[in-house]
Amino acid sequence: MTTLKEGDKAPDFKAEDQDGNEIKLSDYKGKKLVLFFYPKASTPGCTAEACNLSDNYEALQKKGYEILGVSADSKKRQQNFKNKYDFKYPLLADEDKEVINAYGVWGPKKFMGKEYDGIHRTTFLIDEDGKIEEVIKKVKTKAHAEQILE
Repeated sequence: MTTLKEGDKAPDFKAEDQDGNEIKLSDYKGKKLVLFFYPKASTPGCTAEACNLSDNYEALQKKGYEILGVSADSKKRQQNFKNKYDFKYPLLADEDKEVINAYGVWGPKKFMGKEYDGIHRTTFLIDEDGKIEEVIKKVKTKAHAEQILE
């Protein structure tokens, strides 16, 4: 899976969010960023994770963090997900997997005995200068903000 580690320069990216706005890593220069990758919008684990981050948005902002979610879902699906739960942050629709591949979170997975390729739930904490502060590979979906804030 991802070979990116603490201290590495975060790969630059450019992708559209749920509303078709172009978002780039450079938009977050001077800010800290929680860049979280999740397998599929509106599934139970992804909903728990995204809601937990949204519920703790103010606490994360107090620590200087902005939040950006990424999956390979379509803009429409991301828009429905964001609107349904009223997330306070954008969701990237990375259908061509450019951002997903740049961060190395696509690969073989196992679920109920079946193997398939998919997104590995991974979060990157990126500092104000675009360097990776931390890579969280064992995401606790219901307590993810706590993992970031501790």
